[in-house]
Formats: sequence, C-alpha cells, structure tokens
Amino acid sequence: MINRPIPDVTLKTRVRDDSLGGPNPFRWEDFRIRDHFAGKKVVVFSLPGAFTPTCSNEQCPNYDRLYDAFKQFGVDEVYCVSVNDAFVMYQWGKNLNLKNVKLLPDGNGEFTRRMGMLIDKSHLGFGLRSWRYAMVVDDNLVTDWYEEPGINDTGADQDPYGETAPEKLLDELKAQDLTAQELSGGQKEPA
Repeated sequence: MINRPIPDVTLKTRVRDDSLGGPNPFRWEDFRIRDHFAGKKVVVFSLPGAFTPTCSNEQCPNYDRLYDAFKQFGVDEVYCVSVNDAFVMYQWGKNLNLKNVKLLPDGNGEFTRRMGMLIDKSHLGFGLRSWRYAMVVDDNLVTDWYEEPGINDTGADQDPYGETAPEKLLDELKAQDLTAQELSGGQKEPA
C-alpha cells in the first residue's frame, strides 16, 4: 500500500444547513476524498463499525484524544472511515462526543473495497465491513500503512486491535521526525 495513491471515491455525507429549518436541518453533500486530501497530510483509520465495542470504547476516542499530538507532526486532519451510512456515523459521533476526528461514511463500501480491506462479516449479521487499518496519507499518497493481522485468516469473526492504535502511529511519526532531524543535522527535540 505504501507509495500508492488513495482511490478516487466520492462518499455521500450529510452536513448541517440551518437554512433548511426543521428538526433535521441536514443536506446531502458529496465528499470527493482526493479533493479533500489534496495538499494535506492526514491520518485515516478504518474500523468494522460504528457503535461496536472496540471501535467505540478505544479506537475512535483515543484518536480524538490524541489529535493535538498528531498535529505536532504536521498532520492536518484525522479521519475515521467505516462502512456505515451518514446517519449512523452522525449519531455515533454525537454519542462519542467527538471533537476532532472527522467521520466519513463509506455506506456502499466502495472506498474500503478499493483499498482491499472489505471483508465479509455476514456470519455476525454485519454484512460487508472494513478490516481494521490505519494510514498516513500525504497529498493523496499513502506514506505509512498499518493493518491488524489476520485479514486473510478464516476467523473473520476476530477483531484484533493494536497495530492500528493511535499510539503506534504517533511512535512511528516521532521516529520519522527524529530521523529527519538527524539527517538534516538538526537537534533532537521532544515532540
């Protein structure tokens, strides 16, 4: 995956528009991923589904909590992609009280499929979902890649979490920063 461009996919999102009035003032808006990521360094992590235990209790809240640490390493935004619709993703974000992580609904699984991470969890009643992975994308190019072990195992009911934890990505970004400083003759400074 490293040094590959991300897929050119448009996601269907909902954005608040108070001019609509009423109890549900949201309108549909296309989110063309490459347009939004162009010229930016972003962290993207994907998970099996909104409201699921590990995703809700650990992964998404930890990325949100460590957002400022990512910013220290030149990351512009942190995104979570899940094979859920825009309505579910909105309610999940409200439920988690997210402040920083931006949720992207991949309702049809197109982005996830084109990333090679779409798996069948029908035996759990989930249908097609994402395997857990994370990446750093710089100007639409994958520069760092992390995925949980076991995607090709028959035990698709497993849901490992560790390789895609935000702390792991931050450790790698810190190591890259220190290496860059050493190569440029700069002083090592804590992030």
